[in-house]
Amino acid sequence: MSIITPLLNKEAFIRRHIGPSEAQQATMLAAIKADSLDDLTEQTVPANILKKDALNLRPAQTEADTLARLQMIASENIVNQCYIGMGYYPTHTPNVILRNVLENPGWYTAYTPYQPEIAQGRLEALINFQQMVMDLTSMEMANASLLDEGTAAAEAMAMSQRVVKKNKSLAYFVDTHVHPQTLAVLKTRAEHFGFELIIGDVFNELENSDVFGVFLQYPNTRGEVKDISGVTAMAKSKNCISTVATDLLALCAITPPGEMGADIVVGNSQRFGVPMGFGGPHAAFFATKEAYKRSLPGRIIGVSQDSQGDMAYRMALQTREQHIRREKATSNICTSQALLAIMASSYAVYHGPEGLKLIAERVSTFTGILAKALSDKGINIANNNGFDTVLIKADNVDDLYTAALDMGINLRQISESEISISINETTTDEDLSLLIRTLTGKNVNLESIAAQTTNFIPETLKRQSSYLEHPVFNSYHSETEMLRYLKRLESKDIALNHSMIPLGSCTMKLNATAEMIPVSWPEFANMHPFAPDDQTQGYQKMLTELENMLIASTGYDAISLQPNAGSQGEYAGLLAIKAYLQSIGETQRHICLIPSSAHGTNPASAAMVGLDVVITKCDTNGNVDIDDLKEKIAQYNDEIACLMITYPSTHGVFEEGIIEICDIIHAAGGQVYVDGANMNALVGVAAPGNFGADVSHLNLHKTFAIPHGGGGPGMGPIGVKQHLADFLPQHPLADTNNDVVSAAQYGSAGVLPISWAYIHMMGATGMRKATQVAILNANYIANRLKDVYPILYTGKNGRVAHECILDIRPLKEASGISEEDVAKRLMDYGFHSPTMSFPVPGTLMVEPTESESQVELDRFCDSMIAIHGEMMKVQSGVWPLEDNPLVNAPHTHQVLLTDEWTHPYSRSEAAYPLEALRTNKFWPPVGRIDNVYGDRNLFCACPSLESYES
Repeated sequence: MSIITPLLNKEAFIRRHIGPSEAQQATMLAAIKADSLDDLTEQTVPANILKKDALNLRPAQTEADTLARLQMIASENIVNQCYIGMGYYPTHTPNVILRNVLENPGWYTAYTPYQPEIAQGRLEALINFQQMVMDLTSMEMANASLLDEGTAAAEAMAMSQRVVKKNKSLAYFVDTHVHPQTLAVLKTRAEHFGFELIIGDVFNELENSDVFGVFLQYPNTRGEVKDISGVTAMAKSKNCISTVATDLLALCAITPPGEMGADIVVGNSQRFGVPMGFGGPHAAFFATKEAYKRSLPGRIIGVSQDSQGDMAYRMALQTREQHIRREKATSNICTSQALLAIMASSYAVYHGPEGLKLIAERVSTFTGILAKALSDKGINIANNNGFDTVLIKADNVDDLYTAALDMGINLRQISESEISISINETTTDEDLSLLIRTLTGKNVNLESIAAQTTNFIPETLKRQSSYLEHPVFNSYHSETEMLRYLKRLESKDIALNHSMIPLGSCTMKLNATAEMIPVSWPEFANMHPFAPDDQTQGYQKMLTELENMLIASTGYDAISLQPNAGSQGEYAGLLAIKAYLQSIGETQRHICLIPSSAHGTNPASAAMVGLDVVITKCDTNGNVDIDDLKEKIAQYNDEIACLMITYPSTHGVFEEGIIEICDIIHAAGGQVYVDGANMNALVGVAAPGNFGADVSHLNLHKTFAIPHGGGGPGMGPIGVKQHLADFLPQHPLADTNNDVVSAAQYGSAGVLPISWAYIHMMGATGMRKATQVAILNANYIANRLKDVYPILYTGKNGRVAHECILDIRPLKEASGISEEDVAKRLMDYGFHSPTMSFPVPGTLMVEPTESESQVELDRFCDSMIAIHGEMMKVQSGVWPLEDNPLVNAPHTHQVLLTDEWTHPYSRSEAAYPLEALRTNKFWPPVGRIDNVYGDRNLFCACPSLESYES
């Protein structure tokens, strides 16, 4: 036996990641009457899918060794000076934002603000984002971000067809000069919506086109700034919807699209302080007219009031979750890019309108200097105006491109005769001199050229209107003030750095600091998604290794990392199935079978790829009703394209019949899509690729440790069996016929080092153990709470998978206290609520993950048991139904400090229902929020100072 090996402590991170100690695990196993983790696994997971062998992963590595190896891989990337543009630009992330938002677990470990009373900080930051977008675009409404510019464009196209009146066309006009990656996403989305794309010169060809909408870029991909008001007027006269893709920094200097008649404005906020990250994550924006507010995709943050009549923020309207409409949905968007939107809005808050204007002036002035300097040296400038881009047209562009590369400078090669150069915030006067010298061979005097240069922006298109006049954008320009503002916002929210977030089907596990550190490394953060391949070798190596790790974890044969959200993974997986069926001549297959318990995104995604959804029943135990499934197969037979099923089920159990279900579908000629939302119960103990699935998406922001970021980023790569591998999404700039689902080849590649590091540090042993402890923790909670809250569904041996559903309905019927009252009361105990009323109305779904210790699990269970005791007091009449701690929850410190207290319970019972809260109390910043008031009085901009005072 080795003396040295134990001393190296290679598995130290496993013990850091998994919350319960070995002693705590033993105690919990005894409590639920299991002999060991392996015994519990065998009791819980069906024997015919239980994985007997170890995962084909490397042994666990220490944090130090992992970071050292990843740093070595990162060093293989070459980060040149970047002038490629195309919607991605080097930017300076203000250090106060870098350290206090991007690198701060108080922001990145929070969940989507479904419980707004304990999410007021990030809701304020997101409404700042909406206000910023509305001001800069001059539009009436904006959402709280989308996944990327290409996705936003596709959503705009779909919305245009939805809202257009008295126009039966199914054709959509796209200008020739939009960014090519955006066009690629539009082509895929249009094909499966049944739309015809007409691509041409929008300024000359729209008049003779019968279309429902038009899409153009401003400034366009060649850098030109053109007056688009004629196009929007023409669109209006033809009764079609105009969408303009634009650039927020440019809008600090040029006339905004809203002032030129645009109906929808989309784009990417990346250059507002968010690193390029090899393509993402970034917060796209989507703005439109108020008339279209109920058709707006994604989430909208609105202003409402709380139980005391004070102003409070919340997610407004049901448009925030289009997928709840299931097969009637027109979008499957179920996430946003909240963390990145918060960074972008914070950038605007920190710089303010004057700071942004200065940056925009520097970029546009440098662009004009560059254009004149090159022109003076005989280089043909093909665009006579612009904001940040100079377009060169010449026979020797290859020589110019190569000369720049030799000096460590990346330009964009558009064609054999055209290159472009896009100036950015980080470009200095020294950079500009080097660029000119490299391309002309001459030194120049920048001041002399500047004195002779007329502004590159056309005089008639210079912005005249003001923007960002709200006090929030004019108050925090010193680092001291900005630091305190960010801290005030952070302090209003519950995140994982305060307590467990037991949201079922969300997997709020530890996002370890060691996993997060590489995200900020310049070798990863500052890479353009379309940089030359020989400069991205480090990324390529890391991504290939991650793909292989995911293959080993799932049993699939190939992985695509392109989908940048779980919803996009569903979309990509269904596209692969559809393309495969077409390739074998099975074009008649158009039915997607989906159990009634499925995630709402499943039917929404199926509808988006043109499949017809047929819902199959579940039995009384929450399992797929196999008899009903067989009836549906007999009914639809060779029309069946696929089955979408979540495993373990959304009801929190391992269904015994999963292999039989897969076999039934395959026998009918269909494919099986296993939704990977619950992979945290599978890794190392069962593999969907081995028990019959053909494709799954994997939520890396759940199972593989990428943080939720308060509502994004996420990543939803797909794994497929070999027969589907040829139909995975292609590079958006590639010239093939495969589909494209995201604007960048690897989606949000900038956060993929997190999952790489997680798997690397856990190794084969740790990944399996994480799954086993997740199952242990869920069963421990179910066991502790079963006598006060009925566990709605269990599998064999009375076990649950990695989550359990608490049935509040009998208690509500007896006491009048609802699941919402329980959820709000938990805030007084310092917890975020479990998932409310999903998948079953009137229930709470609890998922503790493997990262929570027995101490924290007991604290949660003690809170839930105490709340049950409070419900019993209401039921017995000790407290009236209309006035008790549950219906009045949450309790703010303002409420408790009033002179009069007329409630039948004490202030102490309201604030400190458990003695432990006296030493660790989270104070909800607002009382219960009035959702109805917020929707009836919709206001989705930053409120005035008077609103705070009132």
